[in-house]
Amino acid sequence: MAKTKDKPVAEAPRTMNLSDKDARRRQRMVDDGGTPTLRGTIFKIILLGLADALALFVAMILITGKRIDYAAAVVIVTLIFNWIYLRRGGLPAKYLAPGVLFLICFSFSVVVYSGFIAFTNYGGQHNGSKEDSVASVELGAVVNDIGAPWMDVTILKDDANKHYFLATDCSTSGFDDAGACAAPLYYFGGEEGTNVEWAELAADDANLELGAGMSGYEVAVGYGGYTALTADDINAQSAKLAGVRVSIPGDEQKGFMALDPTLAGVQRTYIDAVYDAATDSFTRQSDGMVFKANDSTGFFENEAGERLNDTGWQAFVGLKNFNLIFGKEELRAPLLKIFSWTVIFAVASVVSTFVLGLALALLFNDERLAGKKVYRAIMILPYAFPGFLSAYVWKGMFNADYGFINYNILGFEPGTGIPWLADENWAKIAILLCNLWLGFPYMFLITTGALQAIPGELVESATIDGASAWQILRQIKLPLLLVSLSPLLISSFAFNFNNFTIIYLITGGGPSGDPALGVDAGGTDILISFVYKIAFSSSQGADYGLASAFSILIFFIVGGLSMIGFRRTKFLEEAAD
Repeated sequence: MAKTKDKPVAEAPRTMNLSDKDARRRQRMVDDGGTPTLRGTIFKIILLGLADALALFVAMILITGKRIDYAAAVVIVTLIFNWIYLRRGGLPAKYLAPGVLFLICFSFSVVVYSGFIAFTNYGGQHNGSKEDSVASVELGAVVNDIGAPWMDVTILKDDANKHYFLATDCSTSGFDDAGACAAPLYYFGGEEGTNVEWAELAADDANLELGAGMSGYEVAVGYGGYTALTADDINAQSAKLAGVRVSIPGDEQKGFMALDPTLAGVQRTYIDAVYDAATDSFTRQSDGMVFKANDSTGFFENEAGERLNDTGWQAFVGLKNFNLIFGKEELRAPLLKIFSWTVIFAVASVVSTFVLGLALALLFNDERLAGKKVYRAIMILPYAFPGFLSAYVWKGMFNADYGFINYNILGFEPGTGIPWLADENWAKIAILLCNLWLGFPYMFLITTGALQAIPGELVESATIDGASAWQILRQIKLPLLLVSLSPLLISSFAFNFNNFTIIYLITGGGPSGDPALGVDAGGTDILISFVYKIAFSSSQGADYGLASAFSILIFFIVGGLSMIGFRRTKFLEEAAD
């Protein structure tokens, strides 16, 4: 029988499921940085619109406040964000952009600003521009002429709401037997912009109105064509009226008439220090002394170095702040002691918390121990409790007379206990004990996790070979732990190096140091708390420039020690391999 060749069966044409096509299309759009759904696109546009509206509002406020540079930065950042999120592609940029923005705003900008301030004299006495300093000097140089007569005054205004002084002078003639002004003199003048100069009025002036004054005798109470302010009007406009000045024509000291604090009288007033913009200097009219602007100190000073006042301006001083740190005896003397204690505090805190945390982790890692989860939960309670509250509780327990430690545990009577916070050495021990309580739960957590990551075969092999528990810990577990935990230990050291909170809450940096040094350097101050005192609570006023210089030094110290620690970690990794 002849064999017949079977015809191949035609395969049905392959069709792709529409849902698969849609899923692949969406995945391609996601990979390209696009939005795969209409709902997502609408949500993105709405979110960007709200962000743009907020940015526009902020920019308008900044422009109103004449901060054009900040407004330009807001507009540029907004345009960049719109370009990133509206274009196709650039998926990594869409994830990274918010984080980079916050990094620049809250970290990078702070570092740059601190670095800039470190080279200026910015502080409590230098917190504005030279124009602000000039205005402050002129405001403080306003002097009442105690030799000039005090005059009763009636405050008038015109239709344009400009103010005028109508004064009655009884100092020249005195008073008669009836208590009336014997021969009063009358003066009238308006503030700047009225073109009515201060001048004496004739007693028979037809526009002059007389009446009973607040002092009990007859004074000028009105002048034709002007409206006298009532007591309620004066009270409502007291702040504005206090600044009204009526110039005295021909006065050599550029004097003017101004209201006294009661707003019931006027007296000749003048500005003792007159500013000359051409020479950038003030001339004190009382003695003719000239005070020139000194940009190296940020003050107006005379040739002998005397300041006109203590309000200066922010100026670039170069390395002056760094020279003060290392060259000024008042700072250099306590600085070495503070730096030494800072290093001791950071190292002791890391070592003590790590040792206690590791010991507890080893204890609760034993398979024979029942209820390990409960014990572990109890051990992290100090970590869950707010640190600043714990610090205040410990401060109360360290009270020398009625604290829980002295009175209840050690049994001391009031006045005979350990001076935990009054003695420098005991205060340091108290801080280390409190920091041990706050820090060991963190070390307990990380060492517990690291111990469980160590292969059990290593421990079993060592046990079979006859190694003791101490040998297993020292030669197997500890080297492996240090390799994995070294970055965390380094970060813990950096944190404690700048642990301002516990120092400030427990001792405030005290007990106080030697007052003869001229700086507030306490017995338990670390660098960051010492910098805080310089920046905000110095007896000579805030000095942000010097504090920023200290911050830069702290940055390099912590960075250098961290680099050494990471190099040591690399050696441990190579040894472990």
